[in-house]
Amino acid sequence: MSVAFPVEVEAGLAGIVRPVTWRTGPVRVLDRDARMDEPERLAAAAMRTAPEPADIIAAVRTMYKRLGIDPTKTRPSSEALLRRVRRGDELPRVNSLVDVINWTSLETQLSFGLYDVGRISGAVTLRRGREGEEYAGIRKDTVHVGGRLVLADAIGPFGNPTSDSARTMVTPATVDAVVVIYAPAGLSEAVADRARALTEQRIDQFCRTVE
Repeated sequence: MSVAFPVEVEAGLAGIVRPVTWRTGPVRVLDRDARMDEPERLAAAAMRTAPEPADIIAAVRTMYKRLGIDPTKTRPSSEALLRRVRRGDELPRVNSLVDVINWTSLETQLSFGLYDVGRISGAVTLRRGREGEEYAGIRKDTVHVGGRLVLADAIGPFGNPTSDSARTMVTPATVDAVVVIYAPAGLSEAVADRARALTEQRIDQFCRTVE
């Protein structure tokens, strides 16, 4: 089931980013779902030869530039995935829900965030990171978010369009998740709406609990 998940957008960011956010649950997260092997392989193969969605990539890069970030040095997660498959690698496999998000991000070239609801504390705000703010990244690196676009709760920042935190990451223990599409404000709303619909379709197919 998909329901609204409120995120307050900091003043001054409304003209830069228009996040699409929702809560999806209950979900069943598997370490690996073999049913996704072939469609993900085909998706990666198709993206190696398909024309790049230049308008979407440009809009995401513009969003970064308007935040004072060089997107060629700090790449949006969507573009990083595209570069990965274009050099011949397969999509990374983490767990079934993360795999759905990466798959859809690759094809739509929009940056997504995915967070465990049970690990979020209090209201969530999309804002600029404050000087010195950082968090432990999913790959155990430290992610410095000062001046960058971040999602933050009562504890502090936990996600951004490039790299999310270990604190709120989705695991096979997750039963309820929040999905965020970091859609550039200059992009047609219909593009983000289609990305959301495709994401929910795949979550329904691969990540729903059995009633």
